[in-house]
Amino acid sequence: MNVMNDGRKPVHLAVYDTYADWETGHTTAWLARAGYEIRTVAPSPASVRTLAGVRIQPDLALADLRPEDSSLLILTGADLWDAGDDLAPFARKARDFLDAGVPVAAICGATAGLAREGLLDDRDHTSAVSFYLAATGYRGGERYVDADAVTDKAGLLVTAGPTEPVAFAREVFRLLGVYEGEVLDAWYRLFHDSDPEAYAVLEGAAR
Repeated sequence: MNVMNDGRKPVHLAVYDTYADWETGHTTAWLARAGYEIRTVAPSPASVRTLAGVRIQPDLALADLRPEDSSLLILTGADLWDAGDDLAPFARKARDFLDAGVPVAAICGATAGLAREGLLDDRDHTSAVSFYLAATGYRGGERYVDADAVTDKAGLLVTAGPTEPVAFAREVFRLLGVYEGEVLDAWYRLFHDSDPEAYAVLEGAAR
């Protein structure tokens, strides 16, 4: 299902030291296949290393990222989210995106960063477990949803825990309109459940 870029704005993937490699691969790979340019954004122009030690040279620094230039900001999980305030600027940038009506997708530790920023107090959301976010001292516990991945009612924020990279991708695809209905369901069943019948649905949609 390769689609040429039709002028839509890039998707920005946040990268930083200890970025959890496994959490966003489905999302970015299939967004790229659907025609989105994926641009990496880091704290500075300097390279970073993922949790696996993979070196990433970012496309731009966080200070240069503007919501109006983006289709989506993806905030990846990382050990650094729970080790201090080094990544707090990314949560503040997420606020800028949401205030501008540009969507944000956060997985794993990034959800705690959003909670500390107050961005989950009034939005439906999920994470690894409810008490993980409760430990941040945020005020959004009543809006926590026990689900694999959640998109808020405004259609601007996707959240998921670290064990749900496929569900995270599903919600992003739905939010951006990349796949819908039967095709979206088939994509999820193929990559989450290894359902061979789902492959036929995807192949048919690609023709």
